[in-house]
Amino acid sequence: MTTNPTETTSTTSTTTGAAAGRAAPLSPRRAWLALATMFLGSFSLVTAEFLPPGVLTPVAHDLGVTEGVVGLSVSVTALTALLTALGLSSMFPRTDRRTLLVVLALGAVVSNVLVAVAPSIGVLMVARLLLGAALGGYWSMSLVIAARLVAADRVGRAMMIVNAGTTVATVAGVPLGVLISAAAGWRVVFWSAAALTVVTAVAMRLALPLIAPTPGIGWSAMGRALRSPGVAVGVVSIVAVIGGHFVGFTYVRPALSLLPGSDVGTIAVLLALFGVGGLVGNFAIGALVDRHLPVLLLAVPVAIGVSVAAVGLAAFAPVLAYPAVVVWGAAFGGVLNVVQVWITRVLPDQVEAGSGLVVAGFQTAIILGSAVGGVGVDAVGVGWAYLVAAVVAVAGGILVRSTLTRASARAAR
Repeated sequence: MTTNPTETTSTTSTTTGAAAGRAAPLSPRRAWLALATMFLGSFSLVTAEFLPPGVLTPVAHDLGVTEGVVGLSVSVTALTALLTALGLSSMFPRTDRRTLLVVLALGAVVSNVLVAVAPSIGVLMVARLLLGAALGGYWSMSLVIAARLVAADRVGRAMMIVNAGTTVATVAGVPLGVLISAAAGWRVVFWSAAALTVVTAVAMRLALPLIAPTPGIGWSAMGRALRSPGVAVGVVSIVAVIGGHFVGFTYVRPALSLLPGSDVGTIAVLLALFGVGGLVGNFAIGALVDRHLPVLLLAVPVAIGVSVAAVGLAAFAPVLAYPAVVVWGAAFGGVLNVVQVWITRVLPDQVEAGSGLVVAGFQTAIILGSAVGGVGVDAVGVGWAYLVAAVVAVAGGILVRSTLTRASARAAR
């Protein structure tokens, strides 16, 4: 049989490109050490992301603005994270991904330093824009890097370690920031965050191998990924699930305040239970997702929806509140693991583009969930807003589960 020279060239190019995209083989010990530094990255960045809610009052007082204005710094961060997640690969198509991750961490350092010395709310907002860019880029790269460090059947476990940083930041990082603020002032909190992120950047530079970009990335690749069977539906579904969560989570304090006899201590205990549930859920679901993705892809969104509904109804049945926040925290603690493994299954050859779409979906959900939730709470009350959010989250779970069937059908052809 005569070989077509064009086919030979194409095959060779594809093989070479794929090989170039892989990280140098690592021993299991080095691979998990590298993932541990990425855990540190997610912990330091997410802690910085959610520090403003914990120090709203002193920041507002010091800068002479309202607490609502300071609260917008979280939305500003999410907006630039969305844009960076979509565009970073296109802007730096040839840059080694380890180098890019370290530069993003250093960008977060600069952001925290600028916030720490900010003389006005304008400087603080600009600094938060920079943090959003670091966050969006970090999350769009993290799945790509983790998938190169471990075997394909261990991606879920790898991301479990990386994503644990997010959960630990929620459970411990942000409360610790509040304590530091009370003892030494809010500016010291951001100096501390900057110092931690410097350590993170150095650790990643030392522990991560060189990781070449995925061949064929860019805006056109992002468009092709979105047009792949089931991907657009899946991303919209992710926005629905995560948006439903953030409708509830953004307004969880007023919801828990409706419990009979509720006080600050009760709310603190319930939020702590949510955080503990998140920590357990991240590790439990992360350990199972590689083998049980189809089940978890539906079960986790349903658990989020049912729990949100239960918290919304807890004013009428207070006993529901305690188990509901634990289940809610556990489901949300594991949802990122589930979604990240999902994208590697539906787009096995376009993980970098798919990861950017997933991060963009998450950030869109944060923006829409908090904004739409606020309108809903004001218009129809906390209870009804929670019930609608629950329905949206469950519907999103059903839709995203259906995309696996489409992906399987495509692979069979």
